[in-house]
Amino acid sequence: MASDRWPELPLAAWRDTRDTLHLWTQVVGKVRLALTPWLNHSWHVALYVTARGLTTSPMPCKGGSLEIEFDFVEHAVWLRLSNGNLRKVPMRPMSVAAFYVEMGIALSELDLIFTINPMPCEIPGAIPFGEDDVHKSYDPEYARRFFRVLTSAHEVMSQFRTGFLGKASPVHFFWGSFDLAVTRFSGRPAPRHPGGVPHLPDSVAREAYSHEVSSAGFWPGGGGGPVGDAAFYSYAYPAPDGFAAARVKPQAALWSKELGEFVLLYADMRNALDPDAALMDFLQSTYAAAADLANWDRAMLECGLGEKGEVRKI
Repeated sequence: MASDRWPELPLAAWRDTRDTLHLWTQVVGKVRLALTPWLNHSWHVALYVTARGLTTSPMPCKGGSLEIEFDFVEHAVWLRLSNGNLRKVPMRPMSVAAFYVEMGIALSELDLIFTINPMPCEIPGAIPFGEDDVHKSYDPEYARRFFRVLTSAHEVMSQFRTGFLGKASPVHFFWGSFDLAVTRFSGRPAPRHPGGVPHLPDSVAREAYSHEVSSAGFWPGGGGGPVGDAAFYSYAYPAPDGFAAARVKPQAALWSKELGEFVLLYADMRNALDPDAALMDFLQSTYAAAADLANWDRAMLECGLGEKGEVRKI
């Protein structure tokens, strides 16, 4: 059971599936972007972990709602309307271009006709969805492992979130960067973000980082960056003086100068004596370093971690 809670997820074994799945989630994410009113920090576009995969949650359309879910148990994408109509797109080895076409057919069969931006976001050298015959892999076993890690990480990150009274994001999945994230806010405005994210308007990055944050999450690897394998991360914007030199837990956690954030490799976390405790230590200690060095009002913003069935003491 322990190995299934935190299964092995070596990038070399599922890189092609990971890259293809990233782009499939972007197709669905662009649908969410087209249908949902803007919410601060782009929270309206995120996906959410379910008991079977990742969902858009209900999106308003045609006087009702549409929900699209990646189901990693049955390996299918479900499109469900609130009037009871539904369509299914099986997840199998196929190109992004083919997936894009099949999603378009499923939406049109539900009488949903609208356009999306076909260019992927936050990916250097991206290929438009309808032209991408390069990415076409799907390994059900590694897709299931990825989902299992998301489920476990979501549980620990959700528990971490209960210890904050200030503004905090849900634990949600961003299809642009392909990561599960939770963000805390100091309540103070932040300096103007420089932008420069590939295929993402600077206005989006600046709105996302309009206020000071401490953000942490799980990234399943890939992308050609300085940290190739799956890892947990934690950063602050703006990063306070001395943040890179802060002492954080567990001992395996490292500062990445290239990324400007703390990193705990997934393999190191899962090999810890208590992986859940190691991850919680990482989340708590990196947040504390950011908050202390930036002089957040921690007494006003924090509370004890939530307990099942117990009302928070005030």
